[in-house]
Amino acid sequence: MLGHPVEHSLSPVLHTAAYRQLGLDWRYDRHEVREHELRGFVDGLDRSWRGLSATMPLKEELYRLADEWDDAVSLTGAANTLLLADDGRRIVRNTDVAGIERSLLDAGLENARHAVVAGAGATARSVLVALDGLGVRSATVAVREPARTAALAQLADDLGLELDVVRLGDLEHVVEGADVVAWTLPNGVGLRQQLPFDARTTAVALDVTYHPWPGPLAAQWLEVGGRVASGRDMLLHQAVRQVRFFVSGQTDSPLGDEAGVEAAMRAALDAV
Repeated sequence: MLGHPVEHSLSPVLHTAAYRQLGLDWRYDRHEVREHELRGFVDGLDRSWRGLSATMPLKEELYRLADEWDDAVSLTGAANTLLLADDGRRIVRNTDVAGIERSLLDAGLENARHAVVAGAGATARSVLVALDGLGVRSATVAVREPARTAALAQLADDLGLELDVVRLGDLEHVVEGADVVAWTLPNGVGLRQQLPFDARTTAVALDVTYHPWPGPLAAQWLEVGGRVASGRDMLLHQAVRQVRFFVSGQTDSPLGDEAGVEAAMRAALDAV
């Protein structure tokens, strides 16, 4: 796992459990790498490496280093997983999109037309692509700096979604009527408003925070017994697809013992 900072990442816990369950003598470690250091790091990898995964702020740069990618990467402009193919190609995927979709379905999301998303970075773009796949046709984005929403606005246009932008301080005024409310802001960013009770009891909350848990949005939903798609579930489900990718070169083909692998990964995550 590469990133800056990266010491908080729980991905090594998940991957180590998966490879142990699969009987593979593979290592998955943390490496502190800054954005300007990523190219040199990847260029220096030898054939003992199968691949790597990346967290912020490396996801856009990882895409730029790739030789091959899929639609999710192309749409979001971000990749979180790199496979080093035997012929030398660098193949990337964005497993966050599938992880987000699975976590929302697990939280009981059945129908979705409108969403509210706090944040406008790479994770917010992955959320928007996942929501588009679940039927969302319009979204409101709440951000700290509205001038930094150009990439998200372009994505919404590509997907044919109606998009409104408001300041983060106005979040409490725009969540009512949403089917999904998503929090994609970094650790340390607080949610200072108490969001309306009706929104917390009707909408599904997606809080991508996973450590510490619960994150600021999830905490408000859990207070009233609302439906929550947790960052820990998202992390687990996207990691399963990373394991698939490293083992078989495919993210859509289940592992031979996927139920056992997922159970081992969840047990390891729950123990943290």
